[in-house]
Amino acid sequence: MQGIIIKNREQIEKIKKAGHIIAKLYSELKKYVKPGISTLQIDSYADRFIKKRGGIPTFKSVAGYSHATCIAVNNEVVHGIPKKEKIIKRGDIVSVDCGVTLDGYIGDSTVTFIMPGAQEEAEKLVKVTKEALALGIAECFPGKRLGDIGAAIQQHAESNGFSVVTEYVGHGTGIFLHEEPAIPHYGIKGEGIELKEGMVLAIEPMINQGVAKTRTMNDGWTVVTMDGKLSCQFEHTVAITANGPEILTKL
Repeated sequence: MQGIIIKNREQIEKIKKAGHIIAKLYSELKKYVKPGISTLQIDSYADRFIKKRGGIPTFKSVAGYSHATCIAVNNEVVHGIPKKEKIIKRGDIVSVDCGVTLDGYIGDSTVTFIMPGAQEEAEKLVKVTKEALALGIAECFPGKRLGDIGAAIQQHAESNGFSVVTEYVGHGTGIFLHEEPAIPHYGIKGEGIELKEGMVLAIEPMINQGVAKTRTMNDGWTVVTMDGKLSCQFEHTVAITANGPEILTKL
């Protein structure tokens, strides 16, 4: 991996254009993702949506992966492979992770959708994960440190009785899907790499209802919680600017 790639304003705008395609996609998926459809149908919808807007599904360029999205349901943490036989049910929580490349620049984002009939605890997990991401993003000012992002996320998750996945982390992004630095969603305030203007980060906390530990399924991709309890993820691509964080994957 190269070192940290600092982006100029023009590059950040290009990443933002890619990010807008994902943001629009998620706004449409809100209506589309419902009980009775398969995760493969969601993936095909995303694939068509991205291509129709001149983008390329970034994940298809990852060696050995052939889908536009990763879709994690309930106890799946990340990297769930879309499948025809995997049908969304009432009460499920469904995380859709997607990357878009537009004119050579990349946006990366994840949203979790709650199906009707979800348990209160599932709704709480989704709410807390979304809030944890927002608190992490709020730390993205020049001069702050990576530990500030992780500490904010960890504190919020744990104070609500949940755990933070430590085996998978966020990352720099924008020109390549995965760039330096690695961004843990846990940490100690004031520690780690200093944040600088022009850094573009994919912050993507994975928060578990039970233990933080995970394992990978036999397909070599799908990561699930060790105890079978629920997991949730939200992610945004964020630029560090002189005025603080700018979210590049929202409308």
